[in-house]
Amino acid sequence: MLQNKANPTINKSTGLPRKRFYRARAHSNPLSDSHFPVPLSPSHVDYSLHYPQLFPSADQTGTSKKIQFADIGCGFGGLLISLSTLFPETLMIGMELRDKVTEYVKERILGLRVANPSQYQNVSVVRTNSMKYIPNYFEKGQLSKMFFLFPDPHFKEKNHRRRVISPQLLDEYAYVLQVGGIIYTITDVEELGDWMKSCLQNHLMFEPLSDKELEADPVVKLLSTATEEGQKVARNGGQTFQAVYRRITPAS
Repeated sequence: MLQNKANPTINKSTGLPRKRFYRARAHSNPLSDSHFPVPLSPSHVDYSLHYPQLFPSADQTGTSKKIQFADIGCGFGGLLISLSTLFPETLMIGMELRDKVTEYVKERILGLRVANPSQYQNVSVVRTNSMKYIPNYFEKGQLSKMFFLFPDPHFKEKNHRRRVISPQLLDEYAYVLQVGGIIYTITDVEELGDWMKSCLQNHLMFEPLSDKELEADPVVKLLSTATEEGQKVARNGGQTFQAVYRRITPAS
């Protein structure tokens, strides 16, 4: 239990998990076979497991409230936690392949819910492979925002097919994003930043946000500050490279 003081993985004063007990490799191979439950379709996603206060029953028939934000490769959940209070009426979920990291985010959210009963009920996490199972979780046009923060650069050319932003995967992301929905990407690897920007720029269903729109979007400010990776880059005085694009209907 989160409040069990005998549990060494939980901080006694905050009730939150200690990150050092949930460390894992920085990245996983998204093309390897992993074994975890996957819903047959978006209608089979059990919202009561993720948002029990909002959905006390597993019966989702007729519900109009759907997940709108997806943080792909959410890491330790820093962005999700920040977004949860910034958009308290919006359901959001992190998708993470590493089991220990997923478990940490689960415990972190549960601890925050206990400490703040009226908050963090709209955020959750699931262990899954987003490169394979995005259509199993989200309907056409369901999402309004997708986040790809500091993804694995897969430096070797032969491994570029493992990159989470690619022309092929952008077709899937365009399917689950509503028209006007936004993809946010950021990295500290310039070559990967150029790659992601090029993929988005050359896709018929995406266009870049203007400088004015970027300045007005409160989410953009979180891209480099809310995550552990972004904070590490800032401490080391590193650069970041972001690309923020809007889902559009291509001209005929």
